[in-house]
Amino acid sequence: MTIQTSWRGEFTNDEANRLHAEAFETRLYSAAEWDWDRLVRAHSLGWVVARSAADLVGFVNVIWDGLVHAWIQDEMVARSARGQGVGRQLVEVAAQAARDAGCEILHVDFEDHLRPFYFGVCGFTPTNAGLLRL
Repeated sequence: MTIQTSWRGEFTNDEANRLHAEAFETRLYSAAEWDWDRLVRAHSLGWVVARSAADLVGFVNVIWDGLVHAWIQDEMVARSARGQGVGRQLVEVAAQAARDAGCEILHVDFEDHLRPFYFGVCGFTPTNAGLLRL
């Protein structure tokens, strides 16, 4: 499978919602319920898309504080593309784009089963963080 990644690449709300439902095992939202295009353009430093031919197989949103901190949010890889380095490519492109924008720190939150990926494959270091459920 040949994968092409692109910073601020094109995607449709429908394909982003399908990928989100698959990656996070949630229900499929409609574009009226979850307008990815509007949200990322209004609130993000950018995003990375990964495609295999015409298919969206990966996506990550990069939010930021407008200065030196950026966060990886909603990293998603299609089941058909897992284990092929797509997630690593998404993080590499996101990190370089954040670096190019002048960011000094890239944050990520994740579930415990993803520790080997983020710490081992992507090079993040463990830190203390807090979470307040609302």
